Amino acid sequence: MADDPHFAAYSFVDRIVEFVPAERARATFAIPAAIRAFPPALVAEAVGQLAAWVAMEAIDFRGRPVAALATETRFFAEAKPGQMLDLTVDLIACDDDAVAYNGHADVAGRRVIELADCLGPMLPVAQFDAPETLRARLAVLRGSGATPGRFRGVGDIAVNIDHRVPGTELRASVDVPAAAAFFGDHFPRRPVFPATLLLDTQMRLALDLAHEAMGADALPPRALRVTHVKMRAFILPSQRLDIGVSLGAPENGVARAMLTARAGDKLVSSARLDLAMASQP
Repeated sequence: MADDPHFAAYSFVDRIVEFVPAERARATFAIPAAIRAFPPALVAEAVGQLAAWVAMEAIDFRGRPVAALATETRFFAEAKPGQMLDLTVDLIACDDDAVAYNGHADVAGRRVIELADCLGPMLPVAQFDAPETLRARLAVLRGSGATPGRFRGVGDIAVNIDHRVPGTELRASVDVPAAAAFFGDHFPRRPVFPATLLLDTQMRLALDLAHEAMGADALPPRALRVTHVKMRAFILPSQRLDIGVSLGAPENGVARAMLTARAGDKLVSSARLDLAMASQP
């Protein structure tokens, strides 16, 4: 069970070292040294996955939370391949309808990321996975732990720029793959494109746009926080997403980017990203 490939392609909890039912958990995840990067959005995913384990156990695996709302996620440092993430979540409330929680991730005692006032609606777990499989997996995580190094990274998500005003705004299209390894983990019975992969793509586009605004000689911009994250619909295999990024003028060294994603005429997600605009070196 510890080496089950089901929990390899997009699972970021190796071992739960503290578990207070329906209240709190701490866990670890060893970022594989062989992968190219482990971006902030995936660190946030790791924290959210730990919260999901606590929430599912609290309602006896009748439901599982899905990404919906995150009031604020603050970024403090990078997590790098080869490092150990220490994950912590504290549940604010949990029932068959939703889970609310706060959480954070550290590396060697240094804060990497904080999540505040996250809310995940609960949907019937059997729509996504076998309850008995999840129950057995949690026993592994609370016991000997999963085998580290399972995650092999995620391939590049192709982005086609359709419109660009340098340093100001862009529109792009993304074709969600029809098949990918992470769909087997997210989720076996109902493949869904991870919201955190969408957010990672949007953040990279926003950082590129901000660097254009600052000029080639400036230090690279840095993500400070993402707020008002709202996921309004599942993103399915083979869907085309139209992504929008618009960058406002900096105020006191901080610029705000508005992030949107649409599937056809339907707004799928929205968020705000604050960026530190570095001065000239």
